[in-house]
Amino acid sequence: MAPHELRQQTSSDFSKARGKAVLSQLQHFMHTDRDRLLSFNDVKDILKPKNQVYRGNQTVPIKLIVGSEGRYRDFNKFFLPRREHLRSRWERVDEAHLRDIILPPISLYEIGGVYFVRDGNHRVSVAKAQDVEFIDAEVTSLATEINITPSMTTDELRDALVEYEKNIFYEKTKFGELTGCGNLNFSAAGRYDVIYNHILVHKYFLNQDKEDEIPFSEAMVSWYNNVYSPVIAIIREQWLLANFPGRTEGDLYVWIIKHWDFLKKKYGTYSLAEAAGDFSRKYGQSKGRFFRFLALLADRLFKSTT
Repeated sequence: MAPHELRQQTSSDFSKARGKAVLSQLQHFMHTDRDRLLSFNDVKDILKPKNQVYRGNQTVPIKLIVGSEGRYRDFNKFFLPRREHLRSRWERVDEAHLRDIILPPISLYEIGGVYFVRDGNHRVSVAKAQDVEFIDAEVTSLATEINITPSMTTDELRDALVEYEKNIFYEKTKFGELTGCGNLNFSAAGRYDVIYNHILVHKYFLNQDKEDEIPFSEAMVSWYNNVYSPVIAIIREQWLLANFPGRTEGDLYVWIIKHWDFLKKKYGTYSLAEAAGDFSRKYGQSKGRFFRFLALLADRLFKSTT
């Protein structure tokens, strides 16, 4: 291929890739996260891997490269170029590909079964545009128990972590079997540890007037019946969940208990129902309060006719 033909080809290749990126952005304008490349640092912050191991040079499937350490804003979910200023370097890499020039291995992080580019974003982008299936890479792995799929968004990754923590909590404590509750759910990670500590505190107070220490399982059932369930009953009676879109009853339990403790320390005697209402008024959404009013009104009308 003559030099001028090569330049025309690389320019055309970039323009096509850039056009596909624009089209993808338009197709996903209602769900922009479906078009967004994962940030490696965001994934690390979510999963908090404990250690990393150098794996050396490997041949990696291109389809499993799902994110980038530093250039996640420059490319979309499919590693198509999102910025025109990428053209010059992208075309040079494309030219090397067309001329069968072997480039050094790229550098990747592996976590959860997928890969993130440490160095070599343009080479991955060109490889995807040219339908290359594998690429040579120097790989460093980070340990996690969470499996990541190529199509997963950041929010879905957070949900997967919460579900993993739930499974661990339920298996460790036999919570579902002992309480009959299968819907202790949270919208963010780390809250099952909070619940576990709440049960330990409850166990401590139960043991105050007993000679023999009660088992954790007994304390957990007592906590569920005498602490957790009354709070959930208040949340439902006051329709508080409507004030906190995207949150769960478990989320509100954790926040209300903390707020109740704060109010008791500040004012002395303070009822749980008052604390729940105060928390909702201070931190709930006004739109949610409107729907809560309608729900309460409908509930009262229904009760008055039965």
